[in-house]
Amino acid sequence: MSLRRAIENMKPGDNRWVWGVGHSLHLMRFIKQSCLHGHRDALAGKSVMLLTPDQFSAAAALIELDGLASRILVCPPDVKGDHLPAIAAQAAIDTVVTAGDAPATVSLGISQNIVCSFPPAPSDASRAAEIETQWLLLTSGTTGVPKIVRHSFRSLTGAIRPIANVDAPVWSTFYDIRRYGGLQIFLRAIVGGGSIVLSDANEPVADFLERLSNHGVTHISGTPSHWRRALMSPKADIFNPFYVRLSGEIADQAILDCLRTAFPRAAIAHAYASTEAGVGFEVNDGFEGFPAAMIGMTDRGVEIKIINDTLRIRSALTAANYVGETMATLKDQDGFVDTGDIVERRAERYYFVGRRGGIINVGGLKVHPEEIETVINRHRSVRMSLVKSRKNPITGSIIVADVVLSDNDAAADQQQLRSEILAECREVLSPYKVPALVRFVPSLDITESGKLVRTNA
Repeated sequence: MSLRRAIENMKPGDNRWVWGVGHSLHLMRFIKQSCLHGHRDALAGKSVMLLTPDQFSAAAALIELDGLASRILVCPPDVKGDHLPAIAAQAAIDTVVTAGDAPATVSLGISQNIVCSFPPAPSDASRAAEIETQWLLLTSGTTGVPKIVRHSFRSLTGAIRPIANVDAPVWSTFYDIRRYGGLQIFLRAIVGGGSIVLSDANEPVADFLERLSNHGVTHISGTPSHWRRALMSPKADIFNPFYVRLSGEIADQAILDCLRTAFPRAAIAHAYASTEAGVGFEVNDGFEGFPAAMIGMTDRGVEIKIINDTLRIRSALTAANYVGETMATLKDQDGFVDTGDIVERRAERYYFVGRRGGIINVGGLKVHPEEIETVINRHRSVRMSLVKSRKNPITGSIIVADVVLSDNDAAADQQQLRSEILAECREVLSPYKVPALVRFVPSLDITESGKLVRTNA
């Protein structure tokens, strides 16, 4: 199975599209046309770096390359140019597929450079036999050269299931499809029989929401930070999906409740997934965390266990390995991926408290910033928050919370709100976890991958 084969299996009357900003493409056109303009056979069996300036051209190239190239290395938009030579060497890249004004590839020492361009042109079917393509994705959150993770079409699509009660789902995502989270949604649309509306990093949130409405989006995903930003938009109520999905960050009860209010007809789900661990599980009961009964083997063939408060996952959906000269080990000797996410059991439920690498040290005591944010976000006037540390000569660090208020409360008595927030923190948190300072800010930065930017003050 491949993306192109999935499209070739479409019924003649299927009206399925990829919509971008200023571009649209009917999927049926890929059966007899190509955006590679006569270069399909030249790409057969090649190890390809996909380095496009936009998601739309990436979508077209992925459809054409899967089943044709031996491997596709998907470069996200923020990959650093000075990292590309090392990445290309580790992945044994011999061909680069670009589009438009993509970064120059001369310095990579790769002679074959093929452009994916629009509109597609009539093309004879490739003479090359379909092969199983390796999908290579880059990890995020590292300061040096990112690791390369190898997936298969099966590991990327194994979690896709038919959608009940929707004949022609229209998917969208705040994620970029050149990252694992966005790629999952792109594959769900193409393999699962739907259409997709692509986001654009330069597009205002209100404009994106308007496009979602215009194309009748039924299913959509994003990080909690994506959703908090969307709910702050005056056009948040312009579309009415059937399914809303969160992943990539901790989904606290505040954001789940806000989405339930904003989209009363939608099923609200939060999923656990990562580039290395693949799709782990989905929680559909409307509550933060996940039931303790999910530990062990799930009905989707994913095995979950907790070791030293850290979530570990084993399944056919995890990545196979890291690629290149790195000595890093992706799985332990039993085949489990150590996710690095810390959980805490309370009664019959586990709750995410933070990342192992994101701990703040306050006077020798460990603090997970996400745990404090979860408490702050419960306040009725808070839209989102970011907890970080600031150097202190006595304790080493103190806790500082930057808080974005909802539009209705931006002009309220800030001193009163600050007192209320701190009182709620003192009620449920240990004293050393209570912020020493609460600052009200107009907005918070999020990364290219849709997560809060976490740096020390």
